[in-house]
Amino acid sequence: MRKIILTGACLWAFFTQAQTISGTVTDAAHKPLEKASVALLKAKDSSVVTIKATGKDGSFEFVKPANNNYLLLATSVGYDNEYAGPVSFSGQDILVDSIVVEKTSTQLAGVVVTAKRPPFEVKAGKTVMNVDASPTNSGLSALELLEKAPGVAVDNDGNISLKGKGGVVILVDGKPTYMSGQQLTNFLRSMQSSQLDQIEIMTAPPAKYDAAGNSGIINIKTKKGTVKGMNGTANIGYDQGFYPRYNGGLNINYRNNKVNLFGGYEGGRWDGVGVLSLQRKFIDGSTGNLTGTSDQETNRRNYGNYNNIKLGMDYNFSQKDVAGIVVNGGFGQWNELQDGLSNIRYPSGDVNYKLGSVGKNNGDFSNLTTNINYKHSFDSAGRELTVDLDQAYYNNKGHIDLVTRAYTPDDVQRGNTVSLLGSQPSEINIYSAKMDYVHPFNKTTKLETGLKTSFVNTNNRVEYQRDTTTGWYVDESRSNHFIYKENINAAYATLSKSVKKWEFTGGLRVENTNSDGNLITKDSVFKRSYTNLFPTVTVGFNANDNNQFNLSYNKRITRPDYDNLNPFVYYLDSLTYGKGNPYLKPQFTNNIELSHTFKRFLTTTLNYTVTNDIITQLLKQEGERTFETRENFSKMKQVGIAVTANFPVTKWWNLNLYTNVYHNKFDGLYTDGQQNYPVSLQMTSFTGNGTSTMTFAKLWAFEISGWYRTRSLDDLTVGNSMGAMNTALSRKLFKEKATLKIGVRDVLKTQVFSGYARYANVDTEIKNTRDNRRFNISFTYKFGKNNIAPVRNRRSGAGDEQNRVKSGGN
Repeated sequence: MRKIILTGACLWAFFTQAQTISGTVTDAAHKPLEKASVALLKAKDSSVVTIKATGKDGSFEFVKPANNNYLLLATSVGYDNEYAGPVSFSGQDILVDSIVVEKTSTQLAGVVVTAKRPPFEVKAGKTVMNVDASPTNSGLSALELLEKAPGVAVDNDGNISLKGKGGVVILVDGKPTYMSGQQLTNFLRSMQSSQLDQIEIMTAPPAKYDAAGNSGIINIKTKKGTVKGMNGTANIGYDQGFYPRYNGGLNINYRNNKVNLFGGYEGGRWDGVGVLSLQRKFIDGSTGNLTGTSDQETNRRNYGNYNNIKLGMDYNFSQKDVAGIVVNGGFGQWNELQDGLSNIRYPSGDVNYKLGSVGKNNGDFSNLTTNINYKHSFDSAGRELTVDLDQAYYNNKGHIDLVTRAYTPDDVQRGNTVSLLGSQPSEINIYSAKMDYVHPFNKTTKLETGLKTSFVNTNNRVEYQRDTTTGWYVDESRSNHFIYKENINAAYATLSKSVKKWEFTGGLRVENTNSDGNLITKDSVFKRSYTNLFPTVTVGFNANDNNQFNLSYNKRITRPDYDNLNPFVYYLDSLTYGKGNPYLKPQFTNNIELSHTFKRFLTTTLNYTVTNDIITQLLKQEGERTFETRENFSKMKQVGIAVTANFPVTKWWNLNLYTNVYHNKFDGLYTDGQQNYPVSLQMTSFTGNGTSTMTFAKLWAFEISGWYRTRSLDDLTVGNSMGAMNTALSRKLFKEKATLKIGVRDVLKTQVFSGYARYANVDTEIKNTRDNRRFNISFTYKFGKNNIAPVRNRRSGAGDEQNRVKSGGN
């Protein structure tokens, strides 16, 4: 009888343990928080199911809840509320990652206090976008989500700026994206919202991050399962403009006691058309006299495909030791077709002659990146050591085929047809290692420190062949071979301390850079070595429940992209081309920000920025030819004020608004190779974006979002006002496991760039029209045990280096 009772008790205990939702609550120093309240909420309507208090070790446990989708809400006196989940419970044992709550004095939040995660949160030093909080985010790409993020702007080419400044560093799960330029744009287009948990926007990153990034860092955090068993998402999308686009993907996660395996594939095709119009005046730099004009119109088509594959594994050797490996691979092909006609005119306006150009730029790109990581936790107080080893390889093979014909004003060809063929292979290898250590001294004081080293090798060739109907020959004046090597060594330390209502953080990062460039064809070698200090200081003050203040200062560096150092010439047509500058130096930026949060929903931020030796995109005139390059202009200053408001109008209607007024001023010297021209340009601009989301009938949601920008100064080019309005309607299906969404982007066809550049002997007007009004439809399905609480946040060591890679047709 005793055996039967014991057996029954063991079976009862076993099944009880196998049907729980458990976890721990800690403070920002990773110390367990005792007697915190953890509420189990129904995800559907946020109603409270039950509430538990944490034990001495910060643990909580909900035993045998009904099968349902839940949210977890952790609260404690003196701390801000923190949410976790949603958690899909169907009888399995679920261990939720530690819920970290921050002291009220350390989090300057614009959080709307409600059981559901708000679409946006404004915290000390960063703004957080919760992707799943808006139903109409379903089916959007990461690039489209960034267009909705406060202060972020994405232009027609996919270039990202933050608060009117370029030089944004993009991370994924705290790691570099290992790409930039067109390849980064395509990668962000391939990432679907079903994969993403949060987007963090940091204008004042702490010292543990690379000092790179003129305007800050955007960290895209993906979802990873924590439930034992398998779960994942599948998505497919179709987009119709002038040409169709499509995408699809599958992401799977499997987890047991020791191992977490994850992987996925995203692929698709993009296709678009546009018209580029250029109006140019040719001015004699020495006399200032007008020598002629030109008007050019080029029809363009860009299309290609992309394939991204990810595989990874985490292995828990013990409760204190975990190691992992993540491998990302990508490959694809891009094409740029252009057909243009230029009228070259006398000063009187009469046509002198015409130039017709037909060109095709295309190429293949591939990349492979690997991150090996290890983490050791010394104790429950948060003392830990992490190590990351990274490798990245990029291979880009570009080709150009340009045919040019000259015509009389009566459209009769004169002279021979000129043909130009170019081959532009490029290889980049990056190796990086870093180590980080966190040491909490007590509840109020913490030290973070680390080391990093990286090595970069780039090998770029270009060979042009020319034919004027008399036979092909190598054009040595345009051919070249460029090798660039770079080594960066860094160390940092950050000390944080809280005293009653005050929070102080001081950090210092030192970076030593050694670079070596070799223009083999021209037998030209340059070497540079420099060491810089990058301080970061933040002071937070929680005056009362209605007013919080935060003051920060940081210094940052932007090194030239490797592609911009490449001196090769890239042709759009016979009169328009671009080339790199191997003598570019890094630019240095000093940022000061003061923010105030009122009643946790309205945040106002003042900023002042000074950038020295700013890397500026310039247009230059060589007779009738115009080329684009980059040089170290003298200085740029910016002063601005931004306001963010996130609030629910009703239970079913939520508004998120962002406005920013900023003044940019550029001062420096422009040279045309013969003489220097002092240039001073300044302009005050306004930009704003907003999202209005309405939910109805429980399963439906409708959204109107948009952005607008007045005339603005981007480098030395003035862009006219522009904006866009987008709409979307979504419906949840199959017991809320699936989402179907339809939408229209740029409803009014107002996302058209136009502007001008007028300085020294440059006078150019630009208009770039693309098929931005597009209809889209997407379907996303979640399968398996869909707990989406995030697990390890890996942050590899090659942060700055990979973001300076340009490939994939850019």
